[in-house]
Amino acid sequence: MASDAAGAPDILSPEFAADPYPAYEVLRSDFPLLWHEATRSHVISRYADVERALKDPVFTNRNYDWQLEPVHGRTILQMDGREHAAKRALVTPAFRGRALADRFMPVIERVGDELIGAFAADGRVDLVEGFSTRFPIRVIVDMLGLPPGDHELFHRWYTAIVAFISNLAQDPEVAEAGLRTKEELEAHVLPIVERRRAEPGDDLLSTLCTAEIDGVRMSDEEIKSFVSLLLAAGGETTDKAITCLVRNLLDHPGQLAAVRADRSLIDRAFAETMRYSPVVQMVMRQPDADVELSGGTIPAGSTVTCLLAAANRDPARYDRPDEFDLFRTDLDVARAFTAGANHTAFALGRHFCVGAQLARAEVNVGVGRLLDVAPDLRLAPGFTPVDTGVFTRAPERLLVEFTPAV
Repeated sequence: MASDAAGAPDILSPEFAADPYPAYEVLRSDFPLLWHEATRSHVISRYADVERALKDPVFTNRNYDWQLEPVHGRTILQMDGREHAAKRALVTPAFRGRALADRFMPVIERVGDELIGAFAADGRVDLVEGFSTRFPIRVIVDMLGLPPGDHELFHRWYTAIVAFISNLAQDPEVAEAGLRTKEELEAHVLPIVERRRAEPGDDLLSTLCTAEIDGVRMSDEEIKSFVSLLLAAGGETTDKAITCLVRNLLDHPGQLAAVRADRSLIDRAFAETMRYSPVVQMVMRQPDADVELSGGTIPAGSTVTCLLAAANRDPARYDRPDEFDLFRTDLDVARAFTAGANHTAFALGRHFCVGAQLARAEVNVGVGRLLDVAPDLRLAPGFTPVDTGVFTRAPERLLVEFTPAV
């Protein structure tokens, strides 16, 4: 059984929302398996337990039937076994290797240059509004081969979908906006899918329409759902990852100077950001059988809230876990963007994030181009970044200054 909740931090409390990390420490130490009544879930926080929940097949993604399907439709996140393997194999090649390098890196570089170029002469920008929140969505829209006029439309849908998924407090207006977005996106995307099936081009949507392995293809509904998932998962994580990475470097000037001098260190800074301040703070799972973890037994069929951010600060796994150090030796950067990673930010095992390599490419381009244009990047005087969010977390604003480009 889970620990008694008396004295345990509440993951929906204002104190937790203001700064969850002290609560994570208490949960790991004193309440490693906690029943949380408001979310009707068992909360786990130790690295070993979270790692098992992400990798052991006894833990399923059936929670996404109610958590994600209402706003996305059925996606590969909900699939298991052969169905999951087959559908994942159809989409994965577009997000790695030669397809990513040859077809989509030029898109990423062009979009990054356009957005940064829009404020390069100003010497001051809110990096969230002016860059990070728009960069991944524009990349996704352009990769899909949709018209530039869809940028703002998809940005609005992205905002509504992410709010729906993060709606732990069950705000009815947020829920209604998310459901309305599902209908709007479906009406917009399905006719385009039909046209691409008939006349495919050299874009991601055409690739999804024509991909086939052993006679298996994605249905129109599955493609639409994947586009919706790509907006939320691909947009939200990269958006906030860029913001958190830049904030972490600005907070550590010596490490920022090292990255300026050697851009290959962006990978290390990204990996350490995902460990130290992961964008996705928690995910849910549902076991098929009773499972014994370090804090007790989780009953079959129950919902489990895996605190990724707590696991990534577990002193049993990392030395000096509360310090940001891109040079740390206990984080395997070579595997940090693969299913064999030794941090939990992209999940692990068979449901490891399909878009991890895309996010890596976007972060490298975005941060690299930003440092090219603003080598003396610094926080605006008097501004202190404030992290917000419980399900996902990052600063809402990041006001920076730099010497304007001539």
